[in-house]
Amino acid sequence: MSERDGGRRPVVDESCVLVDGPWTHRFVGANGSRFHVVEAGSGPLVLFLHGFPEFWWAWHEMLPAVADAGYRAVAVDLRGYGASDKPPRGYDGYTLAADVAGLIRALGERSAVLVGSGAGGMIGWTAASFHPSLVRRLVVLAAPHPLRLRAGIFADPRGQFAAATPTLKFQIPRYEHVLTRDDAALVGYFLQRWGGPDWVGSAGFADYAARCRQAIRIPQAAFCAMEGYRWAFRSVLRLHGYRFVKLMQRPLVTPTLQLHGALDRASLPRTAQGSSRYVVAPYEWRLLDGVGHFPHVEATDLVLGEVLRWAKS
Repeated sequence: MSERDGGRRPVVDESCVLVDGPWTHRFVGANGSRFHVVEAGSGPLVLFLHGFPEFWWAWHEMLPAVADAGYRAVAVDLRGYGASDKPPRGYDGYTLAADVAGLIRALGERSAVLVGSGAGGMIGWTAASFHPSLVRRLVVLAAPHPLRLRAGIFADPRGQFAAATPTLKFQIPRYEHVLTRDDAALVGYFLQRWGGPDWVGSAGFADYAARCRQAIRIPQAAFCAMEGYRWAFRSVLRLHGYRFVKLMQRPLVTPTLQLHGALDRASLPRTAQGSSRYVVAPYEWRLLDGVGHFPHVEATDLVLGEVLRWAKS
């Protein structure tokens, strides 16, 4: 699974994310890149997008359950993560949304129910906005609408700006070396800081954190993971960022379910509330008590029930 790099430190291989289970691993070409997808079941497509600092394993409990309910459940390693391609560019909102659109088509489907958490939820918002015909229904976890997040960072200095400070440090050049130092101890810190106390104190937390810390140490994964955050902040002062905002102001025509942890310290509930103003289709908001930034692993059964309810609506 790993080798020694000059006798100094272990080098993690992509094979560490190819975990066996009641699913199939394969690689799919979409939008000019190769993506690692993990698939279970058959039926209407439900496509899962993980957040930072995770990889497809974020959905490992959800996949078999959604498949058993009669769906084709597919989790992807996003561009730059896990065993997917890690190009040096393409981490802007436009390209990430196009990745999702390309994946739906490459999987042979005309549309999908899209489920995204954290950074994956932000991509979900964007994909549904830019490619509405491909996103039949949207479920967003722990992710304000991108324009709500942008407004919160600038208008709420003691709240959302303070909460975003750890990711603001990603603007520092070569910060990926800080992220991966000491077997990616900082990734463990993020999971602990942003997760709800019940989950962080649970028996399964250590294993989950260890898997995420290992996956981020795959060569180039840490750099790629931060590039999306870098684009989000740098684009504020650039023309393509202005165009992105204008496009995202168009009302969403995709029925949207938004689930948010009441204890989320990365994307504050008060920032996420109000995202409904960007949705003209049916919309529901649910605040999850005792849950932090990772509802899909902190309250898996609850989230599973909500995803299936929304998919069947």
